[in-house]
Amino acid sequence: MRTGDIIYPFEPWTVTERSFDTGTNQRDETVFAVGNGYIGIRGNFEEGYDGPPGTTLHGTYLNGFYDSSPIAYSKGRHYGHPEFHQTMLNVTDGKLIELYVDGEKFSLFAGKHEDYVRTLDMQRGTVTRSVVWQTETGKRVRIRIERFASLTNKHLAVVRYEATPLNFSGELTLVSAINGAVSNQVAAHDPRAGSAFRGQVLQTKGMIQEGSCGAMVQQTKMTGFTLVCAMDHRLSHDAQLESEQAEQRLEHRFRVHAYKYDSVVLHKYIAYYSSKDYAEAELPKLAHAEVTAAKEEGFDALADKHKRYLEDFWKTADVIVEGDEALQQALRFNALHLLMSVGRDGRTNIGAKGITGEGYDGHYFWDTETYMLPFFLYTKPDIAKQLLKYRHHILPKAKARAAEMSQKGALYAWRTIDGEETSAYYAASTAQYHINADIAYALKKYVEATDDKEFLYQEGAEMLFETSRFFADAGDWIEGRGFCINGVTGPDEYTTVIDNNTYTNLMVKDQLEYAVRTANEMKRACPERWSELQAGMGLTDEEVAGWAHAAEHMYIHRERGLIGQDDSFLNKAPWDFANTPKERYPLMLYYHQLVINRHQVLKQADLVMAMFLQNHRFTSWDKQRNYHFYEPLTTHDSSLSACIHGIVAAELGDVEKAYDYFQQTARVDLDDYHRNVKDGIHTASMAGTWLMIVNGFAGMRQTNGELSFQPKLPSNWEGCSFRMRYRSSLLSVRIGTTSTTYEVLEGEPIVLLHLGVKLTVDSPVTVSNRKPEAVIFDLDGVLTDTAEFHFQAWLELAQQLDIPFDRTINERLKGVDRRTSLEIILERSSKAYSDSDKERFMASKNERYVELIRAIRPEHLLPGIREVLEQLKEAGIRMAVASASRNAPAIIGGLNIGHYFDHIVDAGTLVRGKPDPEVFFKAAEALGVPAKNCIGIEDAAAGLEAIRAANMVAVGIGDPIVLSAADEVLPSTEYLSWNRLNEIYWK
Repeated sequence: MRTGDIIYPFEPWTVTERSFDTGTNQRDETVFAVGNGYIGIRGNFEEGYDGPPGTTLHGTYLNGFYDSSPIAYSKGRHYGHPEFHQTMLNVTDGKLIELYVDGEKFSLFAGKHEDYVRTLDMQRGTVTRSVVWQTETGKRVRIRIERFASLTNKHLAVVRYEATPLNFSGELTLVSAINGAVSNQVAAHDPRAGSAFRGQVLQTKGMIQEGSCGAMVQQTKMTGFTLVCAMDHRLSHDAQLESEQAEQRLEHRFRVHAYKYDSVVLHKYIAYYSSKDYAEAELPKLAHAEVTAAKEEGFDALADKHKRYLEDFWKTADVIVEGDEALQQALRFNALHLLMSVGRDGRTNIGAKGITGEGYDGHYFWDTETYMLPFFLYTKPDIAKQLLKYRHHILPKAKARAAEMSQKGALYAWRTIDGEETSAYYAASTAQYHINADIAYALKKYVEATDDKEFLYQEGAEMLFETSRFFADAGDWIEGRGFCINGVTGPDEYTTVIDNNTYTNLMVKDQLEYAVRTANEMKRACPERWSELQAGMGLTDEEVAGWAHAAEHMYIHRERGLIGQDDSFLNKAPWDFANTPKERYPLMLYYHQLVINRHQVLKQADLVMAMFLQNHRFTSWDKQRNYHFYEPLTTHDSSLSACIHGIVAAELGDVEKAYDYFQQTARVDLDDYHRNVKDGIHTASMAGTWLMIVNGFAGMRQTNGELSFQPKLPSNWEGCSFRMRYRSSLLSVRIGTTSTTYEVLEGEPIVLLHLGVKLTVDSPVTVSNRKPEAVIFDLDGVLTDTAEFHFQAWLELAQQLDIPFDRTINERLKGVDRRTSLEIILERSSKAYSDSDKERFMASKNERYVELIRAIRPEHLLPGIREVLEQLKEAGIRMAVASASRNAPAIIGGLNIGHYFDHIVDAGTLVRGKPDPEVFFKAAEALGVPAKNCIGIEDAAAGLEAIRAANMVAVGIGDPIVLSAADEVLPSTEYLSWNRLNEIYWK
């Protein structure tokens, strides 16, 4: 299933555009952007743009460079609401190069053009555009332009401009300019796009010209940041140089007499420096030195260093998918754009749109820690560290925000650039306290994966303890519940300001536990630093003990076998999806927030997100049950959502559904899935693509510092491979259709779990992705036939109540629990019975049933059962019983077969009976065997449905028509054998 239009040809290492279309130009400007984590340049044309208004967003951005403007509140600012917007600015345009052919200006909107090609080369990290252009007078020139933002020098961008006359000799004039007349686009009806600014914000303060070098000095209005953009050049031919200054434009004109087929090449070196990083007085000198040094080094040398940096990046970051060209291209596109967007200086972060567009004002969100940081943690851990350092850098502002919120500790801003909260809508921003726990979670994973205790004890501990202090103060002790966190918003922004959001509470529980462990560890391993923190923060042992107490008693709402997304969610009316037309999504643009809040409807993964990040805190049956409840209620109006649902779907064994979600995630930008790529890339979704490979299809989890994998592949893939850094080692993982190979390419051996089995990996180790390890038997109708005893006991009860009951009705009772069976019988009663009556009826029926089954003996085993049990035992296959009967242990004892079974799960331990898969999940868990390595045997449709829901191979005993959910149906137990079960498993 494709998720969008096929826009660009499927190529493994390139993205290519072979025609120019004004209607898609803004989207293409995003796709063909270049960046280095500090400088971001959209794919705008060097010669400028003469197309229709509204079909271009001419943009150059610096990560973290912003201006502020007051937030306009209609009735005045309420206490604690942010005062100012922060908006990443469209800055000085330094890439401009115009070409004149004997006075005629090159433009795609003038003359004629052919052989147009624009290519993003993902191995070289460059964008190249080539075209043959014919002037109005018939002169033809081949133009080739290459650009990149240097990954080895954050301040530098480079352009190579080549013009070759094809049918004439004459004058070529190359005009290289810096333009200061820049502004941000104005926000339209979509709150996710555009800014609050109208008109130009950067004010031009001066210009500098010296030979082929020039610079422009500009300054922001509110923040007072100064910016210098400088340029220098090297030309392949002798030229007449003319310089000119206008009010906000600085240009150099290079006039060359060019000969037919003789290429004229101009190299342009562009530097950006700002007072956010350096003293204002030093900026012109620094920028001049930068472009001068670049000119001396030369384009080829700079391009080679840039490429070698990428070679090292791809050594770890490249993911190979065999058999899916579209996704192969997308994986590399996404990884490159993440690298080009991420700040690497400990003072900047990575925005929701990177530095490719103005969506979300260039703000940083929780996306960083939950989506992007894991990608860098396992591919470029040094970048992950810098992202955490950014959070420490803005910790003082987080502390100030907590104080403003009348709380202790620190509260990180939901939307920010420089640390202050900038979102005026508190219900979806400030109330998302979980950002604190998301940062702590990322810190924990970083330390586990790198063993960087120095960072933990220094910057990390300060962040961890201050945010833990916030949660301890913000939470409340509620009698009968425990520690509660009320008045919050979880990841799902369609359900705002509620109590006890499960995602938040579990993430905080995890954080508080980690804070306590870190404190105790520091007391032993680094007592001087611990004493320093105690003195500086006023930390006490009593406060740390309070964190432990709160974590232990964290409240989680459970109801009717489900985990509530919050206290109220399960009691709301479901959204009317059937009567909501597709053109009214995303809902937030067409319905009032209160209307959305009143219903069971989600913008994005919330509890499902918790099941991924806090995987070890959920049982397999809780995951299955809750996933299937919440997944249909999720609109995925957020691009953050699909990958998380895909990861959990893969874990639950629904690989094809996971693959559908993967397609939506992987090509969200290349296929413009949400039709908003014009505003910038979706960095979280890009990182989610990598997460879906590693955490989804490879099933990787890092739990308390231990790596585990549960691989599985979509049916149309031939294989998938990736590498990841862990501790001091580089681990290679290749997943095939039947087996997975692990190898340590650098560093020390790694101990990991594959499908629950511990492996020590150094040289290549190949292990099977699945194998039959356990058989789980239903009791009634499989091991023995107690149906007659059940029928007799129910019949006697029905007769006492004067309710019709026969064998046809009895068929409906097979495989279901006692209460459900009673409800089926009472359907034919004219009387209403209380719960206490029903409890009495069930007890009476069970007493009679127990009397009847006392007669069960070994001879009541069904034909072939003892033989298959012996075969399984001899083959080393583990065995369990999964029964809806509370009397299963007694029956197994009467049959004298208890010694064959490692575990018996009966209805007394269950929250829900069949067709819920809980009983089979519990059996597999008790056996210590992954569900997909189990075979379940049932004679009832409800039981087979439960087996399939548990992702096990399902074998039915009985009528194939009735038991259609089975992988295979055998007519009776006489046909059971280990060889037959093994054949069915591998079929």
